[in-house]
Amino acid sequence: MNRILFSFFFLLLSSQISASSILIPMDAEGQKNHLKAYGITYWVLTKQQKVQWLLNYRGGSFLLPDGESIRKECQIRGVSFEILSDGQAQAILDDISSPSQNQEAVILEKAPKIAVYSPKGNQPWDDAVTMVLTYAEIPYVTVYDEEVLGDKLVLYDWLHLHHEDFTGQYGKFYGAYRAAPWYIEQKKEAESLASKLGFTKVSEAKRAVALKIRRYVIGGGFMFAMCSATDSFDIALAADEVDICEPMFDGDPSDANYQSKLDFGKTFAFKDFTLERNPLRYEFSSIDMTNKRGNVPKESDYFSLMDFSAKWDPVPTMLCQNHTALVKGFMGQTTAFTRKEVKPTVMVLGENKINGEARYIHGIKGKGFFTFYGGHDPEDYQHRVGDPKTELELHPTSPGYRLILNNVLFPAARKKKQKT
Repeated sequence: MNRILFSFFFLLLSSQISASSILIPMDAEGQKNHLKAYGITYWVLTKQQKVQWLLNYRGGSFLLPDGESIRKECQIRGVSFEILSDGQAQAILDDISSPSQNQEAVILEKAPKIAVYSPKGNQPWDDAVTMVLTYAEIPYVTVYDEEVLGDKLVLYDWLHLHHEDFTGQYGKFYGAYRAAPWYIEQKKEAESLASKLGFTKVSEAKRAVALKIRRYVIGGGFMFAMCSATDSFDIALAADEVDICEPMFDGDPSDANYQSKLDFGKTFAFKDFTLERNPLRYEFSSIDMTNKRGNVPKESDYFSLMDFSAKWDPVPTMLCQNHTALVKGFMGQTTAFTRKEVKPTVMVLGENKINGEARYIHGIKGKGFFTFYGGHDPEDYQHRVGDPKTELELHPTSPGYRLILNNVLFPAARKKKQKT
């Protein structure tokens, strides 16, 4: 009996000595908290240690260096992990490298510095990105117009655009909320800030901010936007030097025939769209599919993630890593994008084919990258102004939120030239 016990403890000790890697599985069966798993990966990168992202292997798992502190951190945060020996880890990597496998191991080298473009103070809505960054314990810095116009974006690797209206029309909330105290206060604050920055109109200040962000991306930055920050950003770029705001927004009439003066060559993602002229209508343009979804009931509202070659196209593959290829749809001021108005140079990463809409798109601009994700909150189907925020403790495995965190880690990857 003693010899059996000795052999058992010897084998256990041997396995611990030879263990050299920690695998954080990201499949549906192996991981109980997908969102916090990204936070663990980010935390390891902050310790100047490299991580391998195993694309298409068990839902996009992470291979970390072994260490007692990492094991404890996983346990504290409730993240599932497996201890691998040298031989086991190498066998996985060898299998992934096989030409017959649509998989790839991408090295993550450095924790990106994260900035969130968001106004100071309380908002009558929540932001999915800041919520998931907080839940995953990934640090970020808040910036707004003063920092952007002061060229502070160069300090950051990744920029998220909070629920924002870059056209100067105050979110097109005028029709329903113009008498609401929060709307009146926000309009007053926006006008005061624009004046402080040297602009006579909020629309002019926002356009200047959009142009600065455009330069940031062209210079090599990573930009991620959701909901109305997607289409309103491109509209502001297309309407450079064109007044598209009605008097209730900026105090004077819009330019005559402003639709014909739009320059789609200046936009990131969209082309040939038509602006919504009615100031009472809660819509910016024909880009958004929110009011064209009569044939998409909530029960069957899903979008599918595209399948890319991990070895030839690691970037879109990285951004689509998930434990399911079918993601629940969710609404927003900008819910989804009209497929035919997405530029052919922009990749559609997620789509609802039945309704002809793109939900999740990605592109290259200069030396940088941008990703637009339609909808407001992946776990709140129709989030309304004033609704309580989502408690992510109830959704630790959310596929919709995973897409956001894919983008957060994307700048950490060692770059390989994209083939398509």
